[in-house]
Amino acid sequence: MSLHLSDYSYDLPKRLIATHPPFYRTQARLLTLDRISGDIKHVTIPEITTLLRPGDVVVINDSRVLKSRLAVQRPEGGHGELLLLKPVHDKWLTFARPASKFRRGIKLSLPDGRPLAEVVEVVDQKTRLIRFLNPGDVEDILEEHGQVPLPPYITRQRIRSGESPNQDGDVSRYQTVYAEKDGSVAAPTAGLHFTRKLLNSLEDLGVDICKITLHIGPGTFEPVVTPRITEHVMHEESFIIKNRDAYAIEKARQDPGRRIIAVGTTTVRALETCHAMHGRITPVKSVSRIFIHPGYRFRVINGMMTNFHLPESTLLMLVSAFAGRRNILQSYQEAIEKEYRFYSYGDAMFIS
Repeated sequence: MSLHLSDYSYDLPKRLIATHPPFYRTQARLLTLDRISGDIKHVTIPEITTLLRPGDVVVINDSRVLKSRLAVQRPEGGHGELLLLKPVHDKWLTFARPASKFRRGIKLSLPDGRPLAEVVEVVDQKTRLIRFLNPGDVEDILEEHGQVPLPPYITRQRIRSGESPNQDGDVSRYQTVYAEKDGSVAAPTAGLHFTRKLLNSLEDLGVDICKITLHIGPGTFEPVVTPRITEHVMHEESFIIKNRDAYAIEKARQDPGRRIIAVGTTTVRALETCHAMHGRITPVKSVSRIFIHPGYRFRVINGMMTNFHLPESTLLMLVSAFAGRRNILQSYQEAIEKEYRFYSYGDAMFIS
């Protein structure tokens, strides 16, 4: 078992970073990995129907990505941007860029000059607490002027005054078809591959679809910088598991003939956190601070579907904990050799 950060690194040709979604959601490739034998196969997303069986429970995250990135003007006329993180009473916690220009007390405007907000507190180097001048209008402002906050490695997105926020179809495609609960700053990307038709096909097969809600925070993009990964401080994210879903998941967990398949690492975190808190899957509303890395003993899931993750990321460590670091890195190397598309808009893995 390796706990050194450098052991979770790999080289990825830049051309394999997916900067746009596939034309169809189900068009992506799917690498299957048997975590016991290490066997790898190559299929496509629609063939997930051959990988699941009646009685399986597939758990999805129905959090919805907010159009939370706003272009703003500062008093001296300079441009900047805010990434809204979460409301704090009558204010909002935000990331500001360029942060040094967002001083306490300055007034911010929309690119068209309309007054917008005031910086009320400098929290840290990049975080600011702001107060909207008309708090009741925030939802309308985000809908009209907000941009989907694509991950930083998708460099084609830039905010400028007058630029259309709905470029490249990201508003619809960087969102799962089952997204319902507003609150995330990033999509649960393993779920981007599903269509309503594919979900219906799974239910026709006898697969039970359950939902949890985990709102993905900006910490998902925070790099691990400590040489030993156990020294990393994990971010927290709020999550909810409701009655019907908790009952169905726990019932399946108690049946050795049924499998619980998590769609995405966020779903894994919610389920494993719930079990760590209560010893079972039960209705809960809480926060997850769990850091899953090799050495962790999984209590809930039997399989997962997930995209390919960044080197030295907590997400890569999570899938390594489930399938074994060597298996994961060998799978990634084969995916690179076969020119899979990586990261949020890329291809996927099915690990069982």
